[in-house]
Amino acid sequence: MLIAMAEHLELPRPWRLTLTASWNLAESLGLPVAGYLLGERFGGRGAGMIVATGVVWLTVLGRKIFTSGVPGLLTISALVLTLQTAVVLITGSVLFFLLQFPLANLGLCLLFARTAPTRKPLVAQLAAEVVALRHPSHHVGLHKFFQGATWLWAGIFALSTIGMSVLLAVESTKVFLLLTTAVTIGGVVAGTALSALWFVRVLRRFGLKVRFSQG
Repeated sequence: MLIAMAEHLELPRPWRLTLTASWNLAESLGLPVAGYLLGERFGGRGAGMIVATGVVWLTVLGRKIFTSGVPGLLTISALVLTLQTAVVLITGSVLFFLLQFPLANLGLCLLFARTAPTRKPLVAQLAAEVVALRHPSHHVGLHKFFQGATWLWAGIFALSTIGMSVLLAVESTKVFLLLTTAVTIGGVVAGTALSALWFVRVLRRFGLKVRFSQG
């Protein structure tokens, strides 16, 4: 316990933290969305999906060449977009276009669940990449938290998959899209809040402190 109390977690200074998080979100979400809007404007829905997927995989390639590593959030974005694009192009129907949303959540559920019991749970990877959180990797309490939080997100995406599937079966297209947006935002907000509260409890329990780096 004395060893645990002497340890701490480290975050970049606020401006660098903001820059790191913004950059990760921009390349994983912003660039694909911009690509979709551009492609959709000139070539329709299918073209938009193709351009968005092409943009995200070019970003992956660029990361691989120039940094020798691909962030987990970018990998997730690439895999989900590829799945969605395949569904849209292969089927060409409105029903299967809508089916991409629960399928994407199912894919995320399986991805989080696959890493949860391992030594590198996905939440720990995302915390290190998106906000540059540094923590003692050997700390048993933190490791269990990251595993549990990864299971939590797997459960949230599983519930979202079920909810979207039910909505797809009983609601019109317009209502489905509106409620899907609400379900997605609600799930992300709930998951983030629960993870944050859980994280604070873990810090207090083990006497860990978070400080900003000096660099």
